[in-house]
Amino acid sequence: MNVVVLDGHGVNPGDLTWDDIRAGCGGGNVTVYDRTQPEETAQRIGQAEAVLTNKTALTEEVFARCPSLRYAGVLATGYNVVDIEAAGRRGIAVTNVPGYSTSAVVQHLFALIFERTNAVRIHSESVHRGEWTACPDFCYWKTPLTEVAGKTLGIFGFGAIGQRVAAAALAFGMRVLVFTRTVEKIRSSGLDVRAAGWQEWLSSSDFLTLHAPLTKETEHIIDAAALSAMKPGAMLINTARGPLVDEYAVRQALDSGRLGAYAADVLSAEPPSGGNPLIGAPNCILTPHIAWAPEETRVRLLQIAGENLAAFLRGERRNRIV
Repeated sequence: MNVVVLDGHGVNPGDLTWDDIRAGCGGGNVTVYDRTQPEETAQRIGQAEAVLTNKTALTEEVFARCPSLRYAGVLATGYNVVDIEAAGRRGIAVTNVPGYSTSAVVQHLFALIFERTNAVRIHSESVHRGEWTACPDFCYWKTPLTEVAGKTLGIFGFGAIGQRVAAAALAFGMRVLVFTRTVEKIRSSGLDVRAAGWQEWLSSSDFLTLHAPLTKETEHIIDAAALSAMKPGAMLINTARGPLVDEYAVRQALDSGRLGAYAADVLSAEPPSGGNPLIGAPNCILTPHIAWAPEETRVRLLQIAGENLAAFLRGERRNRIV
């Protein structure tokens, strides 16, 4: 089976191999492009039977121009880059890679929280500038420092990542409130967390973290009204999907000081345009969608993607969307 990888640089900028994909396709030819523009997609797929993509869109037009295509593998958990209905009509199997980044996302989430509570970067830079050397006292701090123990973490969504976040928060001595439509997950998790209604979740949480998929119902779930209902000075963290929040409303809440801090690894458009309201906002920590990117995490992603492909060739359904 011949395989084309449309945007391999995002997953593997050169520090990994594509051996798992080669093994998964039975030793067939694997052609890897670092990046692919929309107008290049169909031509690059050509007569290949399988295509792998991370962010390059696979549309109905692309499928129509690639009649040999039998398999489309998404090198991510989210698969909104693929026209699922068009793939289904043409008998093209679509797979994704769920669950590969759970540990990494939880780790990144708490890195964002601790950047706010401990201000490690600010203090390290201060020491390197010589401020500790010139200090008349044995220590100093540039900004108020905060313990997370005893604080309330509000989690929106209680899937695999939300549950791992809750377990970590409990280990740090935090109280945990969960807003979820599937309350039975709280009971089955065995974790000492409590379900909360929307208004209580907003008003009682010192830190609020989003772990829900982007749907019509969740788009801009954090809007001006939600922000105004939050505890003054609360910190909001988004490592899920950028459009879960109204970024203009977040900017206003940061400018006014109503929102204590916003930290995000995702934005409404990536990379952000120069007009993104969060760029340059006060008390705003932004990272370039890297929560999923540790080397071990990407190795796991490619292993699962290769296993998905091998399962397809054996006639098995594994991580199939259609």
